[in-house]
Amino acid sequence: MLKKRLEGTVVRVTFNIPAPLTAQTITLVGEFNNWSETATPLLRSGEGWSTTMDLPPNHSFQYRYLADGRWLNDWSADRYEPNEFGGANSVVYT
Repeated sequence: MLKKRLEGTVVRVTFNIPAPLTAQTITLVGEFNNWSETATPLLRSGEGWSTTMDLPPNHSFQYRYLADGRWLNDWSADRYEPNEFGGANSVVYT
């Protein structure tokens, strides 16, 4: 689930995956972190996994989750775009 809130000159976006997903590690990978597979880990809590990023307003960013080596889309993304691997990337609009 995506939660967005304008705070000054940035949009604070919380990326959240519900608790039923079990994994050792999950990272957020996307245009906002140069598709780094290690830069933005999600933290686990009783409610699931989440991380928050401050992004510039009026932009769109493609992203995916990497859970124990498996690529996952965000089912609450604002939309999806085809990627070069024959799948689709999630997209968030700020």
